[in-house]
Order: sequence, then structure tokens, then C-alpha cells
Amino acid sequence: MKAYDTDHVKCVALVGHGAEGKTTLAEAMLYSAKQIDRMGKVDDGSASMDYDQEEIKRHISINASIASFEWNKTKINIIDSPGYFDFVGEMVSSLHLCEAALIVLNALSGVVVGTEKAWDYCEKLDKPRMFFINQMDKDNANYEKVLDQLKMKYGQHIVPLQLPIVKDGKLLGIIDLVKMKAFDASSNAEMPIPKELQTQADEIHATILESAAENIEELLEKYFAGEELTVDELISGIKKGIAENNIVPVLFGAGQHNKGVIQLLDVLTTYTPSLTDLTPPMCKDADGNEMPIDYKGGFVAQVLKTIADPFVGKLSVFKVYAGELKPDTQVFNANQENYEKIGTIYSLSGKKHSNMEQVVVGDIAAVSKLQYTKTGDTLCDNKQKVTLEPIEFPMASIEFAVYSLKEGDEDKVFSGLRRLEDEDLTFKTDKNSDTSEMVIKGVGELHLEVILCKLKNKFGAEAILKTPKIPYRETIRSAVQAEGKHKKQSGGHGQFGHCWLKFEPLLTGDFEFVDKVVGGVVPRQYIPAVEKGLRESLEHGVLAGYPVVGVKCTLYDGSYHPVDSSEMAFKIAAHQAFKKGCMEAKPVLLEPVYSVTVIVPEDYMGDVIGDLNRRRGRILGMGAEGSMQKIEAEVPLAEMTKYATDLRSITHARGSFRMQFVRYEDIPANISKKIIETASEQAV
Repeated sequence: MKAYDTDHVKCVALVGHGAEGKTTLAEAMLYSAKQIDRMGKVDDGSASMDYDQEEIKRHISINASIASFEWNKTKINIIDSPGYFDFVGEMVSSLHLCEAALIVLNALSGVVVGTEKAWDYCEKLDKPRMFFINQMDKDNANYEKVLDQLKMKYGQHIVPLQLPIVKDGKLLGIIDLVKMKAFDASSNAEMPIPKELQTQADEIHATILESAAENIEELLEKYFAGEELTVDELISGIKKGIAENNIVPVLFGAGQHNKGVIQLLDVLTTYTPSLTDLTPPMCKDADGNEMPIDYKGGFVAQVLKTIADPFVGKLSVFKVYAGELKPDTQVFNANQENYEKIGTIYSLSGKKHSNMEQVVVGDIAAVSKLQYTKTGDTLCDNKQKVTLEPIEFPMASIEFAVYSLKEGDEDKVFSGLRRLEDEDLTFKTDKNSDTSEMVIKGVGELHLEVILCKLKNKFGAEAILKTPKIPYRETIRSAVQAEGKHKKQSGGHGQFGHCWLKFEPLLTGDFEFVDKVVGGVVPRQYIPAVEKGLRESLEHGVLAGYPVVGVKCTLYDGSYHPVDSSEMAFKIAAHQAFKKGCMEAKPVLLEPVYSVTVIVPEDYMGDVIGDLNRRRGRILGMGAEGSMQKIEAEVPLAEMTKYATDLRSITHARGSFRMQFVRYEDIPANISKKIIETASEQAV
């Protein structure tokens, strides 16, 4: 592919709900641009954009897939993003790589939760966007209903630039409401505007005139003066309106049958803003001073996606914000403060890679085997060491303990997971210091299931997931005195250690040791051994073997043998006293309690509150948070294991939550009994 200047490079993310036909539409675009010889199908695993083994098996998009092609002397980079919510991080990366989003929805179900989420992310990132009403060739397709939904939900910014020509349920043509011409939906041959649609087309054209004129002062003056705007003036006004989010175009087609796709490509090349049409992103210099990127300055790029390719190695996908990049160049990673050598630069088209001679401002490319670079890092030249804002990915909301399926493969499993962690920043691995389990965190259960499949496919390591252990604790609720005596005679020197200890609840802190020995009944050299024995005993409580907290131990008496006493003997005596004392001091089990903030639409408030109550949660308050409602509660961690999945089900994926540890509390007796019984069975 030849080199293009920045004004002729367009980057568009295909986003929206799952199963709306984004991948099929991408296939149709590639086919129309003669980038592929035949349109692949998602259902039979032949789609060029869904090439991952798991995507082929599941018939869904899992990874954001990039493809580049030429149309009307313009280079278009499209990124086909997954619609399933477990892979929302891929959509976030896609939007950061692109100057505009094409939100795909279908002509049957219209605006659904995935549509809303895509819009919300575009709003958050201030991304220009368009709607493409797909599947216009389906039975019961009702584009007018969908158009009304869009206008009702998103206001007067919604402006159809096209009108579909439908007869007997078939999409025959597309009316260009700017040029006021009709074209065959498949061949793009010009055709007459049907008489029954002429009035509607004229009315929408008048709306477009006003919307376009409002974005450029000279056009507005001309419009109010009653002068006719030229097509070029209309296009310039619409393009500026899209770039400033004052106009959100609506387009129509049927990707599966490659109808309306040529007209879509014409719209993308004509109206989609290039990087330099938009406000430059902010960056920070070496001293931390904030400033806008200078598009004409030295080289600056940001890595916005990492692909763990078992053949090529780690592929870093980046976008250039200033200057240009050529192969065999040294660049500086401003985040890691290390130099990187750029070797071969690739243009991506699904799983195919082709070499690039240079990458200009606004373009997307990939490079392999960068040693230090991670997703979000800024690459620049020596003269302009700046950092761009990192990507804010959704937080992981569900976690499971992970174990190697085969004994001895632990290193292989965990090293593979670490590499996948570099690829997907919504996926995290961590070792729980309380339970010593390795846990993995993700957006949903399907997300983690796919991670394990990738681990097997890419790195040949197999793992299984288990519900993570809850870090319960034990403590005491009354003060007691207990004796510990260890006496053993086995020929020669014996063993003797004897101590009296007082155990009482400690209001603050986990453990306190107090030495109140007088008269040398326990020699000074053995007192540290008593404390050490107690500290070791804290690791395993008397009820279910969980760590003991909130205990004050006072050594106040004891005895010794001048020959047989030793540090080990006093350690064992302290352990005996601890076990006996805790059993008599009304021991209880404690569970971690978390502060939980749930953000949901008002319609789901009752269901969410009821569900939190069933989880032994305490509702602390409610209030508004933007257009949503916020519920504050405290809930035991044991009840929150699969809350992400359940909340998604209750709110149809419209709800979100965050949680933070607060304190430990006593477990109710009936639940405590079950935990103790389970621990006893496992011990046997």
C-alpha cells in the first residue's frame, strides 16, 4: 500500500452490541475494497477478521481486529471490536486508536444496551460517531422505528444522511440526502428517487441544510439570507459538525448481502475526520508540564494495543501523533525511560501482516519484539521526550483462583498468564497474600474462560479455575488464663518448658505480647521463645485453622529446669497454652466485609437492593450519580464471589459496581458452623 498524507488517513472503530453484524460488515467493506477475494462468514469460521482459534470456535469476536484498505484515494483503517461485554477492554483500545466510531445496530431490535455503552464510551472519550443501521434485509426490519429511538434517546444531533429504498422487504437502494441522488444498494449505479420517498427526502434534506450551516458562520449567514448552499459547502459543514459532535449521521445497509456498503465507504472517506481535524491530545514534557501535542513536531506515538503472537512474538500496535516513523529507527520510551529499536513496521489486515516503509501522523501500525514497551507507553524521538495520557481501562470485577492442571506445570502456566496480562489490560494476575492462592481477575466469567483457552492454545499450558478461598480470621471474645507444660524424658537431657499465659481480646491490632514475669521463674533467655511459639500458633486457629487476630498474650508465670529446659521446650509449651486458652476464650470466626457501591439505572433499584439484602448486605444510603442511581452498602466478601455476573443479569449489563475492604466482623453462628464442619472434613 502506498504512503498517504495525514488528511487522507481515516481510522474508524466498529462498535456496538454483540451479534449486530460488525464483523460481517467489516468483511463486506474489505470485499468491496478488493482487499479480499470473497466475503468470509462468522458462522463457518471463515471471516478474515475473526481469525483467533477461540473466535472461530465460538463464532464471536474476542479481540479487536485491524484491517487497512484503500478507497477513493484514501487509506481507511477499520477496527472490528467485540460486542460482548466481557471484552469491553478491546473496544476501549479501538476507540483510542481511531478518530471516529461507527456504532452498528440492527433494524429489528434497534437501540440496545451495547448501543448505549458504545455511545457512553464515545461521550467519555469525546469521539465523533456515526450510526449504521444494519440488517435492513431482514424480515420485520423497521428503520423508521429505530431512527425514532435514536432521536428520542440522543436528541437533535441525530441526522440521517441517507434514506433506504425498501420494497417487499428487500433493500434496493440508498438515497444520498446531501447530493439528493439515489444509488443501487449493491452496484452503486445511479437510480431515480422513488416518488413516494421524494417528500420525505426533501424534508430531511432541509434539516441537513440547517444542521450543516450551524457549524460554519459563513454558511449560516448564507443560509439565513436565503441563498442556496452548494454540495461542497454542505459537506464541509457536515464534516465540521461531525468533528465537533454536533452532528451524528445515520446510515443504512445490509452487511451480510453487501448492500449499502459502497455508500458507507464513500461517507467514511468524505466525512470522517482525520487526526488533524480534531483537538490535539494533551501530553506532558519531562518536567511534568502539560501541553497539546504538536502534530508537526518530532515523532510521538502511543502503543494502544499489545498482541501476544506465538510466531512473531509480542506485537505492539501504535498510533502516530506527531512526526513520522520509518523502519530501523531508534526511539525513546518515555514511560519506561529506555530506548527501543524499531525493526520492521507492519500494516495489519486481520491475521495478515505487510511491511510499511513509513507511518505518518494519524496512521496505525505495528512493530514486534519491543523489549520494554507496554500498552499505554509513549514512544518519541530524542528531542521531544513527552508522555501521553495512559488509557483508562475498565476495572476487573470478578476473580477466581487458578491452579495448574498438571503438577509441575506451574511455572509454565503463570508465565503464560503474565504474557496474556500484557495483551489484555482488563485481565490481572495476582497472588493473594492472605490465602497464598494465585488469582486471576477479569471483566466476566466468559472473559476468564477465554483467557484459559488462549493459555492452552498459545503457550501449551492448561489451568483450572476454582472459587477463591475467603480469608477468614479467628479471634477470642473473653479473657482466660491457660497453662502450657512440655515435659519429656528420653534418656540423657530431657525437655522441660512451663508457662502460664493470660489471653484477652485486643481492641486494636492483631497481636500483642506482654512480659510480666518476675522473680526469674522463666529465665530471660526463654521469653523470646515463648513469644515466637505464640506467633507461630497465630497462623492456625482452633476452630477452622484460620489465622488468629486481635489477641493480647501476657506471660506472667512458669517454671524451668536448670538442665532440661530449652528454647524449643518453651516454644512447645507456649503453643499448648495458646491452643488451650483460645478454646476456652469463646473463639469466633471473622469474615471480611467490603464497602460496595453499585451504579444502576433507577428502574433496577428495587431488584438490586433486594439482591444485596439476600447477600447479607446492609444498605447504607442511596443517591443520584449523573443520570444513574448509586447504592451504598456493606456486604461480606463471601457473598460477592460472582456478583459481577449476577449484577449484569439483573440490570441487563447496565449496572456497575466497585468494592473496597472495610473491616472484619463476626460470622453468624449458622454460617460459622458450616465453615468449621467443612474445614474439619478437609483436615481429615
